[in-house]
Amino acid sequence: MKNLEFQNIPLAQKLFGTHNANLEKIARAFDVEINSRGGAISVNGSEKKTDKTIDLINQLYELLEEKIRLTPAVIDAAINAAQQGGATSLKKIFTTTIVVTPQNKPITPRTSTQLKYTEAIKSNDILFGIGPAGTGKTYLAMAMAIAALTKGDVKKIVLTRPAVEAGETLGFLPGDLAEKINPYLRPLYDALYDMLDFEKARAYIEQEIIEIAPIAFMRGRTLNNAFIILDEAQNTTSQQMKMFLTRIGYGSKAIITGDITQTDLPGGKKSGLVEARKLLARIEGISFIEFSKEDVVRHRLVSDIIDAYEKNK
Repeated sequence: MKNLEFQNIPLAQKLFGTHNANLEKIARAFDVEINSRGGAISVNGSEKKTDKTIDLINQLYELLEEKIRLTPAVIDAAINAAQQGGATSLKKIFTTTIVVTPQNKPITPRTSTQLKYTEAIKSNDILFGIGPAGTGKTYLAMAMAIAALTKGDVKKIVLTRPAVEAGETLGFLPGDLAEKINPYLRPLYDALYDMLDFEKARAYIEQEIIEIAPIAFMRGRTLNNAFIILDEAQNTTSQQMKMFLTRIGYGSKAIITGDITQTDLPGGKKSGLVEARKLLARIEGISFIEFSKEDVVRHRLVSDIIDAYEKNK
């Protein structure tokens, strides 16, 4: 058994959670028993598990001292990071604020890989983020783009993704071309409106400071002083990927995200993302960040679902 005591009782109570909910979640995750009294806790379990539990609780307390709210998502991410045994402290991860939303919510990395990803975006002109759904690849890239625009580092943001079924089913959807392709681009709009005031986002789009379009619209262009994000890149063909990568102009940065396990290309076509991963890995100035199910920051069941499918291969 190991004991831990915090002098700031109100802060300790926030750490423990309502009716000790946070402590109970941590105890289940590490298979230990945690008892609390006032600002003190005792942890019972194997030495290794107890040490990890104590270290995690101490780091969560540090987050509270930095005015970071211990939401269920933060607790889940912290537990996951502790279980993976990463060397990066939770304080370094969660205090790296990229942008603050209109709701005064700071957008930060949640895992050491996400922190590495945001740092790589700063230092590379072309960066590939590859991994399963829910790992924050596109969301964090979007946050970095908005931060760059706000600081004046770029003059324009371009968000694009392939409309895989364009040749087959778009014709059956109602409306003009813009209305037909809108469902494919909706996830990008959702992320954008989460980070910017609605009216400001609409103004940026109307002024073409922020452009959201299918990848086919990139052909024949050269994009200077722009932050460009290609989402769902596993659904690009080899030709589309080459076309996209050669649009990059001076002062621009391109982030390409995708999950190579979820390619939806018809007729067994080769994924442009898979090919780029092989062809471009050794080019200086181009970097690849690989995410895994441990980096999933959505509902905890998302990670379990990914794990179940991986085991069924």
